Amino acid sequence: MKKTNRNKFFILLGLLFSLVSCVDPYQLQTSNYEEAIVIEASITNELKKQEIKVSKTYRLEDDNGNASISDAQVFVTDSDGVQYNFEYDTNSYKSTSNFAALPEKQYTLTINTSNGKTYKSTPKKLTTVSQIESVIPTVKTNLDGERGVAITVNSFVDPTNTSKYYRYEYEETSKVSAPKWRSAFAVVNPDNSGTVGHPFIELFDRTEEARTCYTPNKSNSIILTNTSTQTEDRVTDFEVRFLKQNDYTIAERYSILVKQYVESLESYTYYRILQELSQSGEVLSPTQPGFIAGNLFSVDNPNEKVVGYFNVSSVSEKRMFFNYTDLFPGEPLPPYFDECEEFEFDYCFDPAPAECDGTRLNGLVLNNAVIYFEIAGLNYTFIKPICGDCTSFSSNIRPEFWID
Repeated sequence: MKKTNRNKFFILLGLLFSLVSCVDPYQLQTSNYEEAIVIEASITNELKKQEIKVSKTYRLEDDNGNASISDAQVFVTDSDGVQYNFEYDTNSYKSTSNFAALPEKQYTLTINTSNGKTYKSTPKKLTTVSQIESVIPTVKTNLDGERGVAITVNSFVDPTNTSKYYRYEYEETSKVSAPKWRSAFAVVNPDNSGTVGHPFIELFDRTEEARTCYTPNKSNSIILTNTSTQTEDRVTDFEVRFLKQNDYTIAERYSILVKQYVESLESYTYYRILQELSQSGEVLSPTQPGFIAGNLFSVDNPNEKVVGYFNVSSVSEKRMFFNYTDLFPGEPLPPYFDECEEFEFDYCFDPAPAECDGTRLNGLVLNNAVIYFEIAGLNYTFIKPICGDCTSFSSNIRPEFWID
């Protein structure tokens, strides 16, 4: 079985390389391309360094992963004439000092680009503050018949009945453990090649955590709800996240921080249109969405299209934790990300027996394709990194907020 698994491993690698080399990728092409500035700007009532992103559109075929504009002058001015300046820092502009949006003031965004263009927003006022009351995990079966955990939100009643429109984001963190972790790791030591005629594998004790990690993830969809048709301005049991029971994300301990933004009718409508377009079809759909007007405009050219929205929202947040065994006591844990097969190698070198794997295994270790699991004589058993070293896909840094 071990030798079969080893051969299977090499066959899979060969198939992968052949697919990469033989399949011609479909080249997406953009027709009627029009470059436009893209502005993602939202300030809140949190006392912090506020953040604004400024970039530009690009053709699909350009495959430009970062179209950020880094040399603009960015600032926000309130209705009292106070100016808050922003500086570029790693793909976004951050305010040079902490500040929070206040309810009695209006705020306007201004962006001056290096090519002499000026963009502004219409004045925006902070929305009504509404607090999250609870974030609750509940075992349920969704409409697709899949059992899992629904994360729902409840908010306190807004006595002014002016909140009404809500947008949600979340940041989740999962505790994960490498199922075949070992306290030692293998290194191909080239310094010993003169002794035996070739480099060989040596084992060393791990000095850094590689067994337990914490995997973060942020929401990447638009999550909206409203209470405009309700007699009471209160969010009740609104589902912001659903995790299937067989999702390893919840296999050990899971945490989620839910953020609730109160939106104006104007900003809610903008996000709702974006949400509908994002769910309307695939990238290659024959029907492509048109331009969505926000509250940003070009001072120099009223006909220039500006993509994005400047938002001033009140925000409330709440974090919760749960263990898989809390919600599914006595039930099997979700399967790990990988089957974690063990690959056995005959660690000898030609012209010894014909099935020697020494040179091949050295190459795999040097390329971090496999890591040590166990050794018995010349039988070296190795596994994929995902199975024995959680840092190969996650972080071994325990978050400050984490509670076991």
